[in-house]
Amino acid sequence: MILTNAQIVLANEVIKGTVVINEGVITHIDHGNVSLPGAIDCHNGYLTAGMVELHTDNMEKHFTPRPGVSWPAIQAFKVHDAQMISAGITSVFDAVSVGDVIEGSERLNNLSRMVDALNESRERGLTRADHFLHLRCEVSHKDTLNNFQALLKQTPVQLVSVMDHSPGQRQFAKMEKYREYYQGKYKLSDAEMDAFITRQVDASQRYSATFRESICATCHELNIPLASHDDATLEHVEESDHFKMVIAEFPTTAEAAKAAHSKGMSVLMGAPNVVRGGSHSGNIAAHELASAGVLDILSSDYYPASLLESAFSIAQLENNDYDVPKAMNLVSLNPAKAAGLNDRGQIAVGQKADLIWSTLKEDHVHIEQVWKNGQRAF
Repeated sequence: MILTNAQIVLANEVIKGTVVINEGVITHIDHGNVSLPGAIDCHNGYLTAGMVELHTDNMEKHFTPRPGVSWPAIQAFKVHDAQMISAGITSVFDAVSVGDVIEGSERLNNLSRMVDALNESRERGLTRADHFLHLRCEVSHKDTLNNFQALLKQTPVQLVSVMDHSPGQRQFAKMEKYREYYQGKYKLSDAEMDAFITRQVDASQRYSATFRESICATCHELNIPLASHDDATLEHVEESDHFKMVIAEFPTTAEAAKAAHSKGMSVLMGAPNVVRGGSHSGNIAAHELASAGVLDILSSDYYPASLLESAFSIAQLENNDYDVPKAMNLVSLNPAKAAGLNDRGQIAVGQKADLIWSTLKEDHVHIEQVWKNGQRAF
């Protein structure tokens, strides 16, 4: 396959020319265009590497599209996969929660169904993107450690993050934001919300420290990359560094993000945060970290279509030094490296032919086509 007349976004520059693909791998990158029969004319659009998504919970919403509605697992997973590939995400780490902040939650009820659907879809060749398993470990939940250990026996795991969403810290250092979020989410009265807060604080004190220690030790034994979550203070970052975490997911303050970056951790922020112009929890904005030069990775989090849009948004902002190649690295090369995937994430000879052809239309980026291993996927 030959793709020509494209603005090819390499890791450090943009060149105009042609990319040649054989057997799913990039074999030549040339300046200038060709007029060979069968060559695909990209009409001067951008040709970028397929994106690598490290932390999305997009899958679970398809398993319970409405409260009390359980959708057939394989069908739910296929829709999730289709959303990923149509957004230009060719490699995705599906983040499933092995603990939650509320008893009897749908996400815990769906945990085995989601993991089984992921595995079966891969084995049957039903996926268009490459899917990997990311376990989100809510260490303040009493069943998290048992769930984590059981899943490790059941299936390969490629990434683990450790989080504690109890009130008064990390994502919800501001109690009014915690009340606003969970009281609205679960329709709790003031009295019920007070009791909910008491239970969450008690659970965190009971389980978090022990579970965090045990989970991190197991990951080190199995050589599974570890990510921290919602670091807010220097003490949090020191703790993450102590546990040899390589990714700092969603730090909530500039102080924590800068400290994590200085320690060699890859700072990951939400693409919706970029598209919306700030954090929905009142925390640090991703574009401010870009201005400070400490933004390394973007994740679509809960909205797949936000990922490519966020990269081009960062490149267009004037108060940072991100051009298009550096901004695209936030969603391709940097996450691939952080997760230990060395065969993808950039347009270079010998890399997988995971590619996106897109054009800028007015104030947004429009995806024309997506290829996975050199095959048209969207």
